[in-house]
Amino acid sequence: MKETILVLGSSGQIGLELVGALRSSYGDNRVLASDIKKSEKETGWYQNIDVLDTHSLAQTIQQYQITQVYLLAALLSATAEQKPKLGWKLNMEGLFNILDLAKEKNLRVFWPSSIAAFGPTTPREQTPQVTIMEPTSVYGISKLAGERWCEYYFHRYGVDVRSIRYPGLISFKSPPGGGTTDYAIHIFHQALLNGRYASFLSRDTLLPMMYMPDAIRGTIELMEAPADKIKVRSSYNFAAFSFTPQMLADEIIKHIPNFKITYNPDFRQALADSWPQSIDDSAARLQWGWEPHYSLADMTSEMIQGVSQELKKSTSHT
Repeated sequence: MKETILVLGSSGQIGLELVGALRSSYGDNRVLASDIKKSEKETGWYQNIDVLDTHSLAQTIQQYQITQVYLLAALLSATAEQKPKLGWKLNMEGLFNILDLAKEKNLRVFWPSSIAAFGPTTPREQTPQVTIMEPTSVYGISKLAGERWCEYYFHRYGVDVRSIRYPGLISFKSPPGGGTTDYAIHIFHQALLNGRYASFLSRDTLLPMMYMPDAIRGTIELMEAPADKIKVRSSYNFAAFSFTPQMLADEIIKHIPNFKITYNPDFRQALADSWPQSIDDSAARLQWGWEPHYSLADMTSEMIQGVSQELKKSTSHT
């Protein structure tokens, strides 16, 4: 049976690149992109869908005989802190809607968790796969609850749901979505436009990060792995490298020697301080073969080249 894939939240930071990668593998007519607002970059098979609209979801899944769902629609960490009840409603009710449909229609589901599911009492260095999780942010609370529900639906109903705890994700192809690690994208734009950047995190804030091509590849590898290889049904630790704003700035200076960074921490600092500094992802590596390809230096070089090209495009359109 051919796979037909629905990506909910396709206009977001992960969604835009994930849809492209899935279409390259499965074909343009096998991957339906959907969001509440269409991205200008979306040129393929698309439908407006609100993940909270259960009728539209069920109708779409039935009409197109969907076999896999990637549920990316969510309010991210910094945005959810500004709108906590909306963050909880979107992040949790959307997940319930998909899990219930997956139970009924035998769907394979991908749902992203995050390092935000950890908290200040979690061991911060080489954070284990199974550990203390007491998140203090709305986003983190919703992700921890979501992990438990995913595992419950697997054990109780046999739903084939798979998940990754994403670190901070960095990309030049799509705008950041309101996360605390967004500085690591903004910094490249400001370095190229102005030669300086004011960071909203302190210079020594060490956080786990990943370049988007690794994240997309790893996500698809998880979903394509045989079910008997997937031993973790809450969410897998998933890592590449960790760095601070100063470490990233030092790497950028190798390409832009006059670049300057200053520090003006805001409310996002408290969120970052509650998260791990490095992640033990040995379970993902052993069970389904996860392995990152990009280093900090590789990513920095590609980001400068990619952001530069994107800025030229935007200038030429104005």
